[in-house]
Amino acid sequence: MRDVIIIGAGGGGPVVAKELAERGLDVLVLEAGARHARPEQQWSALENHMNSSLTGKLRFGPSDPAKPAWFRELVTPGSFSQVSGVGGTTLHYYGNSPRAMPGVFAGYRGRDHGMYDSRHKFPFSYGEMRRYYEWTEATLPVQTAAMGTKEQAFFQAAEAAGLSPITGKDITHAGFRPQENAILQPGGNAGRTSDPSQLNYPDASGCTLCGHCFQGCMLPKGAPRNLKARRSTDNSYMPMALTADLWKPGGKAITLISDAYVTRILSDRQWGRRLQKATGVEWRDVNTGEIHSEDARVVVMAGGCIENPRLWMNSDLPDPNGWVGRGLTDHALDWVTGIFDHDVGGARGTSCSSRADFPGYGAIQNTANTPGVQANNLTNSDSGIRGAYTNGIGGQGAWDGDSGRVYGTELKEVMSDINRQMSILVLTDDDVEYQNKVDVSRVFRDDHGPVARVDINKRRRSRRTQRNRDYLATRAAEILRAAGARKIIRSDWAPVLLHLQSSMRMGDSARNSVLDENCEARAVQGLFIADNSALPNSLGGPNPTLSTQALATRTAEKIFQQYFGGDAWVDRESPICSIDDVVTQAVINRGI
Repeated sequence: MRDVIIIGAGGGGPVVAKELAERGLDVLVLEAGARHARPEQQWSALENHMNSSLTGKLRFGPSDPAKPAWFRELVTPGSFSQVSGVGGTTLHYYGNSPRAMPGVFAGYRGRDHGMYDSRHKFPFSYGEMRRYYEWTEATLPVQTAAMGTKEQAFFQAAEAAGLSPITGKDITHAGFRPQENAILQPGGNAGRTSDPSQLNYPDASGCTLCGHCFQGCMLPKGAPRNLKARRSTDNSYMPMALTADLWKPGGKAITLISDAYVTRILSDRQWGRRLQKATGVEWRDVNTGEIHSEDARVVVMAGGCIENPRLWMNSDLPDPNGWVGRGLTDHALDWVTGIFDHDVGGARGTSCSSRADFPGYGAIQNTANTPGVQANNLTNSDSGIRGAYTNGIGGQGAWDGDSGRVYGTELKEVMSDINRQMSILVLTDDDVEYQNKVDVSRVFRDDHGPVARVDINKRRRSRRTQRNRDYLATRAAEILRAAGARKIIRSDWAPVLLHLQSSMRMGDSARNSVLDENCEARAVQGLFIADNSALPNSLGGPNPTLSTQALATRTAEKIFQQYFGGDAWVDRESPICSIDDVVTQAVINRGI
């Protein structure tokens, strides 16, 4: 019997794995997708090769590209932007690591406290969460993003639009600031040349400013895996977990099995108790079809906001309050682009290094993409086609003309020079709403059972969510106008299911939450959740990964205390950084 089984190796699972392995527990991690052990040989900067949802290396599907991607049913128009494999969606995230806004935590009494989703707050204070933020920021590590031309233009325009700089990590007032991100700072030749022959480790270290974050980070070439620039979990927490016995006295390396799709959580009903107890998992070898089972004292679900409800329902686990899969939030994303007559460095440098935050509304961030992704972003809309027809939503505002998708001659014109574009991603502080849900399809099945069915309809969102989204799009347009844009386009995106959160939410009430304050399932003992689905709300708008990883650190500590008689460590120890020399040597010794 294992001590702990973790289902999923995306943004949260490896955090729990590393923390518990460091303390000597026997941990098994099962990941449905691939382990990209040699990214320098397996990956490229080609968009379709890496990002195609059908055959790309970074897709939601099995490791064998000849096999079809895994299907989900989407009820309303939209698109999925998730990745399977070790690292999960952090394989193509931009490393943005801001903290949640303090107003989404219990006990907050700031002057803007009435502007948040007050019925669905964290069941503990921001002051308590800060300790886990600091631990996670030191482990990854999180640093202030490298700056470039487009960042300088964004900051100058934000100030001209009436915003002031934010200092520190706690978001207490509206303003602009550099991203706090999990990308190593450029060193040596990095950031000084684009000559590939000059960007090999150790002559170059950290971020090379290549601009291909969405295609996965394999640079600098020749660097040990834990010194690759962007701190996706396959570059940070997973190498630490796989070498815990080498760098930590008393540590025990985890066992990682990829291409292992968990199809059922095993449980039994304890004598004299109403609760069920998780006892292990059943999983399927994706390549051979063989079925295996494993027992454990504790099971941790970290398969993500869509797969967790699916697995729960396919395992016939209890849902006494009807909240499994409910309350899905997605930051109600939107895309606003400025077109300039001069070069603003729109596609150079790190993909996303500057932001502005608006407590009670959400956040916006200056985001650059490669041409294929950018063209896709400009053609995704619920409003219709600019200049041709509208769908009765979106409409006019601080941008030019109707909102909607760009096509034809206009699309050719705006894509003629991508460095004359500056785009802003809108991250809405959206409400937790019961009707936004993940359940299982009544029509579609695959080798692992009924597939997930996602229902999140932008047209049925709360007034507050819609108000916040429109407010942020307007502020984005004002900043682009102040930067000198000659044309501003609001796309009015259909749902882009990227920043998914809250489908298995924690909370302080058994009436509207799946998890208690320790992220343990209320209805199943020994079953915890450690990914975005555990988040109780949309964090006020900030990107979710850091909060998920800080919460997963807290969850690991609670598991260690509650089930293995251990002590808390965050208040009395110092974290070992994932790029420390002792970790690097362990990674080299084991050839991770």
